[in-house]
Parts: sequence; structure tokens; C-alpha cells
Amino acid sequence: MSKVKHEILEWAQAILITLVIFLIYNFFFATTTVYNTSMYPTLVEKDMLFMVKMGTIQQGDIVSFKSDLTLSADDYNSLNFVQKILHKEGERKNLIKRVIAGPNDSIEIASGVVKVNGIVIDEPYISTATNKNVALQTVPEGMFFMMGDNRSVSYDSRDLGYVNEEDIIGKVVFRFMPLGKLGKVN
Repeated sequence: MSKVKHEILEWAQAILITLVIFLIYNFFFATTTVYNTSMYPTLVEKDMLFMVKMGTIQQGDIVSFKSDLTLSADDYNSLNFVQKILHKEGERKNLIKRVIAGPNDSIEIASGVVKVNGIVIDEPYISTATNKNVALQTVPEGMFFMMGDNRSVSYDSRDLGYVNEEDIIGKVVFRFMPLGKLGKVN
């Protein structure tokens, strides 16, 4: 085989391998960045997170999802150069919240106490008490009830309603930036 043909085959193989890796990564994994304080103290602004797109979503998981909120002109203008390339004004905002209740679970919040299926849930991760009440209700099939860990500032299912399973982008599993906080996210 000539040297040129050999080199073309090597390039084709390298491109094919790169394409396969890219497709596998995009199908099974995603990354996201924290832009606000609604998940404080678990996550803080500018944390960069690695997510898995497959698997079962359970109570206590932290997930990213497409909300019904849209990226306003002010939101867009506050983004850095790279973020402006990845996002556009008017698109649905991605939010990061903790799963509190899943399909067919009952949820009730009264006087700062969160009950799922009639049991008070242990929430050592919250930074502020839950300040909004939610009357006893059952989460519909295919939906989730989400809240931020920083309850006093979080805009979540208490305001936006349930999150459709189809809108979930991925489950947060690992923080890769800043390097000083590298590790698993709980």
C-alpha cells in the first residue's frame, strides 16, 4: 500500500474513532455549570458538573432539567463569551435542583417540614428552612417534584410545578471544577 493511502486510512480511522467517542459521550453524558445560589451549600456559582443521562432518577438525586422559564435579554447579556455561543436569548433555561418526590409519591410541606408519603424526610443538605407551604398532593406519573437546597431563594416546583421526566437532562454525579472541590456530588 502506498504511503498516501496509508496516511488517508490513518486519518479516516482517527476521524471515525473521534466521531464514535463524541456520539457516545453526547448520548450518555453531559456537563453543566451552576449559575446561581439555589443549590447552596451543596453547589455554588461556577461549579462545573458532570452528569449521566441514563439511569433511574430517585429521591435525593440532583438533576439538571429544562424549565418553562426562558433566557431573558438581561440573562443573556450577563453570560460570558463562551456561554453566549452555547445559549441564545429566549431558549428554555436549564435548572439544577434536588429530587424531593417522584411519580406517585405524595408530597406535603407545612411549617418548614417536608413530608414524602407521610414521612418527614431528612434534609441535612439544606441551608435555609422551607418557607413555602405545599398542600398534600400526589406527583403524577412521569413527573417529579424538585427543590433547591437554598430554599429561601430557590425557584422550583413550589413555584413552577412538577418537572416532566422528558425534560430531565441528566443526573449530577461529579464536580470537576473548581479543582479544589473535585469529587462526587451528594
